[in-house]
Amino acid sequence: MKLTSYFIFLIICLTSVSYLFGQTNYSVNTETNVRISNPVNKTIIQINLPDSVSRINSKKRTILVFFSLPNGNSIEWTMGKKMESGDDWHYDIQHIAAQTRYLRTVMDNCNLIVIYMANELKSWPAWKKQRLDGPEEIKRIVDSITGAFANFKPEVMLNSHSGGGSFIFGYLDAVKEIPKQITRIGFIDSDYGYEDSLHTKKLANWLKSSNKHYLNVLAYNDSVVIFNGKPLVSPTGGTWYRSKLMQQKLSNYFPFKTSIDTSLIHLTSLSNRIDIYLKINNEGKIYHTEQVARNGFIHTIVSGTNYEQTAAYRYWGDRVYNSWVF
Repeated sequence: MKLTSYFIFLIICLTSVSYLFGQTNYSVNTETNVRISNPVNKTIIQINLPDSVSRINSKKRTILVFFSLPNGNSIEWTMGKKMESGDDWHYDIQHIAAQTRYLRTVMDNCNLIVIYMANELKSWPAWKKQRLDGPEEIKRIVDSITGAFANFKPEVMLNSHSGGGSFIFGYLDAVKEIPKQITRIGFIDSDYGYEDSLHTKKLANWLKSSNKHYLNVLAYNDSVVIFNGKPLVSPTGGTWYRSKLMQQKLSNYFPFKTSIDTSLIHLTSLSNRIDIYLKINNEGKIYHTEQVARNGFIHTIVSGTNYEQTAAYRYWGDRVYNSWVF
């Protein structure tokens, strides 16, 4: 689907609120969802708003968070829900919906809109392999949805878990320079596709261009994990290696501070606008989804800002959003 027709289709969806939106009410806020399935590019997108489009407060900051899904996961699993007998365990491993609801209580002067990015293959790396124009199509999708909210002058955040990082790198590969409208990029155990020659300079120039630009990276030592008798990842293929490499290459542009405790290595720069957490893994456990569930999504949205102080959470701590799981 070409950009123009995709944009028109999206505008129709967003303006036909009463007909197309399924609404979910909960105790404090009301959220609205619209799902857009595109059979041409095989993408599945769900836009979650704090309320209907017609009631978005134009006087507030509007933040669009594009959250690209991990391999093999559905949007429903990624959003999460209160577990009942017989439910699939995947509903309890990410809870992006509950973390979003929690964030909306903290960021009450913002219109926080989360856009779940999925595809029919349930894998962004596989989806890109099937399309010669994969990066360009990713950029067209992001630009189209952002354009639909143009009247609200939105800030754009690119966020991801696991294989969803491929979506972000696809976007980065499609642009010569990262647009200033992109205010935050987050990798939650998802920077497998990082390549120094392709991405370091773009990220560094983007971070230099504005003090409102933030980079978050969460990873754990997957290099020591043995799964079914074999290493979980190759020596250079996991996020532990890739995250350390990204930090090393960015240190050529920015000085870093390092703090280490028994559980985490914390690397920061630019007054915490670059924020990297590396989870120590002496027991060789798999912490892939725990990095999301233990307030990881919350952290990648507010770290380095005033909201971080008022959100009353700790990365890798207890889930602070439990009361928002429905």
